[in-house]
Amino acid sequence: MSAAPAPVEQTTHARLIVSTHRSALLRVTLRYRAEDPLAVRMVFPTEYALDPADPDGTPLDLPALPVGPPTAAGPAEGVEWVFARQLLASGIDLPSGEGDVHIRPALGARTVVELRSPEGVALLQFDRVELRRFLWHSYLAVPEGQELSHLDCDRALAELLA
Repeated sequence: MSAAPAPVEQTTHARLIVSTHRSALLRVTLRYRAEDPLAVRMVFPTEYALDPADPDGTPLDLPALPVGPPTAAGPAEGVEWVFARQLLASGIDLPSGEGDVHIRPALGARTVVELRSPEGVALLQFDRVELRRFLWHSYLAVPEGQELSHLDCDRALAELLA
């Protein structure tokens, strides 16, 4: 059996849209692992997280990102959102998404990622070229259409039941 492809990790910047005239630049880490071939991860700095236990705890001069669904990323690493790689690929060219994550093209060479949770909604604007580069590297690790051949169903089921 061959070794799993190396994880793909890329750091980029996104604009957190606060209002029509205000935004904040933040560093975002994009991750892809062949062991979880259907998913991509976006990790945001913790200082932009809105803690559901203390919604007023965020300093007033910093916008807040809604806390994503629980994942393995801890507070030291940041706020992590996990969603389908196919959603990211589709959303670069056409509005895509249902539920908590929506992705759509924007004016210029931008892509908007909208994250929704009970704590709030965050609009993030990414450079489309950066997202395409990340996807290209993820397709080198696991080609599109071959994700299921990399999926370990027994391990995935064990993780769900743990």
